[in-house]
Order: sequence, then structure tokens, then C-alpha cells
Amino acid sequence: MHTVAVLVLDQVIPSDFTVPIDTFGWARLPDGRDAYRVRVCGSAEEVTAAGGAFTIKAPYGLDALAEADTIIVPGVADPALALPPEVADALHAAAANGTRIASVCVGAFVLAATGLLDGLRATTHWAAAGTLAELHPDIEVDPNVLYVDNGQFLTSAGAAAAMDMCLHMVRKDYGSAVAAHTARMSVMPLEREGGQAQFIVHDQPPAPAGATLEPLLAWLEDNCDQDLTLDEVAARAGMSTRTLNRRFRDQTGTTPLQWLHRARVRRAQHLLETTAHPVERIATQSGFGSPTAFRERFRRVVGTSPKAYRRAFRTPAG
Repeated sequence: MHTVAVLVLDQVIPSDFTVPIDTFGWARLPDGRDAYRVRVCGSAEEVTAAGGAFTIKAPYGLDALAEADTIIVPGVADPALALPPEVADALHAAAANGTRIASVCVGAFVLAATGLLDGLRATTHWAAAGTLAELHPDIEVDPNVLYVDNGQFLTSAGAAAAMDMCLHMVRKDYGSAVAAHTARMSVMPLEREGGQAQFIVHDQPPAPAGATLEPLLAWLEDNCDQDLTLDEVAARAGMSTRTLNRRFRDQTGTTPLQWLHRARVRRAQHLLETTAHPVERIATQSGFGSPTAFRERFRRVVGTSPKAYRRAFRTPAG
């Protein structure tokens, strides 16, 4: 039987460690036997969950990691805290033996602190991706996907994405039939359309208070449905296109047209969430030249189609 060790550290995020336990716990072989043996392991006999709502008694210590086929590393409340040396040593020893190691959400910070992700592509919750990339520049951080499988090392986005990753591992271990049954028991599709990108809040790049572009940015936001050219935007700002591009780079970190494209996608997301307007109408209302151009740009930014996004996020009152 495949053994999964779930590592719990102090201030562990509850959903991060319960989702893998539940998902692997649902997996059954064709003859009805459990597919996995799940063990909760810790560096201490008892740890406190994030927020202090309850404590967890870990039946197994770090030595049990050496006997596991897969180790799951959940996140902790403060992922920037130093990793206890004994935990890093245990993970390194397991990795040297070929053990598969996977992180959940900001558990990627724990795994990154060991150096095991250096030179690899990884993900974490989109809100923490920038910090992970800053702290660990040797890791290629991708905030747009639900999980990344490097073979021996896997990382996932938020706790819900951990279920996607676990189902992926079940399929690799036992095949699609066992994974599909596990997905049904978890009330979860075996594969979700789109990645983490569809959940990201695409805020416009901030401009400093009192920045010279502030009035122009507000005007662009209000008029993003118009077919605006760079020359027209520059004329509105009362400056040359060259100066406009330079000031945009200085104050927003992007170009005028890239900023405008994001504004249009944001408006389209709002309309998809709150109206029943057909996609063709939303394309026009958002300033895209055609439904085809709208779909292509939307998928590039959000990671899924407008239709799939609406199914996932439209409010009942829309």
C-alpha cells in the first residue's frame, strides 16, 4: 500500500492538511481496498493550528517521513519563518531516497526553504507568488496554474487546488478509473477547466498618489470600451507618444496599451459575473474589436474562456 505522510508544523493551515487527508482517504482500488495509508507526522507531538482554534496531535514523528512514498507539505500561517533544521534534514533525506514531495498552497515556502525547488518551476497561492519569487529567485514561480508536477516535486496553489494535485497523483499511481472514482467521492471534477489565473484579481498597476498620470488612468478606465489608439491616448494626455510610454513605465510599470487591455479584461469579467449579455455584446462593451479578439485576449490573461469563467463566477442576481 502506498504510504502518504502529511507533515504538520506549528501554525499549520487547517485546510492545507485536511484536503490531502480526505482526498487520499477516498481513493479505493477496484477490489474495494484502500489505495493509500495516510499518516500525520510532526516535528512535535502536538502543534497548534493557524489561528489557534485547535491543536493537533501527530501520531508519527519526522522519522516516519523516511518510510513514506509521498510527503505532503501544508502551509503555515507565517511562511517566512525559519524552517527548523530537523525538518529540512528529514525532507532532504527523503528526497535523496526518491520520495515524492508535494506542497499545498504556501507550503511551497517550506519546500523552497530546503532548496529542493531551486532551478524548478513551482506555484503557490497567487497572492503569495510574488513574495515566493522574491525570496527564492532560483525558482521559476508560475502564479497562473493550479499545480506544477516536476516529477519528484510537486507544488499546488490554494487548498482547493491541492485536491486537483492529489487527484493527479492518484491517476499517476493507480490510473484514471481509480482517480475518477476518487473525484466523484470528493464531489470534484477530475480535471478543472482553466488554471489559477481565473481567480486572480487583476488590479490595475497602481500609480502613486498625485502622479501626473492619475487623471489619464481614470479617463482610460471610463473609456476602455472605445477604440483608442496610442496617438489618441497621448493627445488626451497632452504629450508625445514617447513621453507617454516613458511615464507609463515609470508610474505603472507597464505600457499604455497593456494597461488598457487589462482594463478591458477587468470590465469583461465584471460583465460576465453580473449580466446575462451574450459574449459578442460583452466584447463590444469592453472595447474589443471582435468576439474572436476578445476570447483570445481573455484566455491569455485569465487562463480560461469567457463562457467557462461565467459558469464559475456569475452571481445569481446576474
